Amino acid sequence: MTISRFEVFNAVVETGSLTKAGEMLNLTQSAVSHAITSLENEFGFALMTRRKSGVSLTSNGERMLVYIRAILNMHDKMKQEAAAINGLEVGVVRIGTFTSIATQWLPHILKRFEENYPGIAVKLFENDYSKLEQWILEGKIDCGFLTFPISKSLEFLPLKKDRMLCIVSNQHPIHTQDKITFQQIQEEQLIMPKKGWNNEIEQIFRENHIKPNIKFQVSDDQTIIAMVQNNLGISIRPEMTLYQIPNDVHILKLEKDYFRLIGIASKPNKSPATQKFIQCVHSWLSEKNLINL
Repeated sequence: MTISRFEVFNAVVETGSLTKAGEMLNLTQSAVSHAITSLENEFGFALMTRRKSGVSLTSNGERMLVYIRAILNMHDKMKQEAAAINGLEVGVVRIGTFTSIATQWLPHILKRFEENYPGIAVKLFENDYSKLEQWILEGKIDCGFLTFPISKSLEFLPLKKDRMLCIVSNQHPIHTQDKITFQQIQEEQLIMPKKGWNNEIEQIFRENHIKPNIKFQVSDDQTIIAMVQNNLGISIRPEMTLYQIPNDVHILKLEKDYFRLIGIASKPNKSPATQKFIQCVHSWLSEKNLINL
C-alpha cells in the first residue's frame, strides 16, 4: 500500500466521483479506478459502490476511511515538520467555517495569512456546527470555527461572545419595544434555522421552558431575515448575522442576555501549518479589538 493510493481514495470520497477525483489529482479516470481497485484487492474487500450517479462508501469503506485519513494527516504533519526543520513554512491547512465568520472575518484573516505564509495552501469547508465538529474529529479538516460546547477531545480557543437577539418586521406590533419577553416569543410564529445551526436557540428555549411555534426552518441567514422583513414571523439570531439588516427589520433584546461563544477548535496534535493559522486568527482579532469574552 502507498500514500498515493490513500490520497486517491480520499479524493474520491471528498468529491463523490472518480472523474472529479482525477481532475483534482491530475490523473485519468482509469488511473483513479485502478488505484481504488488495487487498494480493494490488498484489503480483500470492497471499499466503494460504483453507480452511474457517482460512488458511495461501503460499510467497510467507512471504517477504513478513518484510518486512511489519520495516515494522510500524519504524513502531511511529517512533511510540514521536516520543512520547518529546514527553515521552510509549507503545507496545507483545511479550515471549517460558517457563514458569518466566512463573510466578516475570513477574507481579512486569509489575506494576512497568505502574505505571511505564502507556502501554506488553505482549503475552506463550510457547514453547520455539528458537521464541522464531526469533520475535525474524523480528520477531514484540521481546524474549524465552532460554538461552545464541543467534544472534550478537541482543543477550543474562545474568541467572541456573540449576543443573541430577536428580529421583527416594522409591520409587527411589537417592533417598537426595546426587549421581547420569553412569553411573547412563545406566542409568536418563529422562523428558525435548521438543526445543526440552532444550538444556542434551543438552549434558550430549554432553560426558559419555551414551547416554540415554528413556522419555517431554513439554513440561510439572509433568507431568515427576508422572511422576517415580510412579516412571516420573528426570529432569534446571533448579532454577527445581522450586520447588513434592512431598515424595516428591527432588533429587540431578549428578556435575559444570552450569547453564542465562538472559537476555533482543533485536535491537540496540530500540524505546524494549523498552529500558524490559529495564531494568525488570534493575532488579527486582537489587533482589531474583536475578541470579546
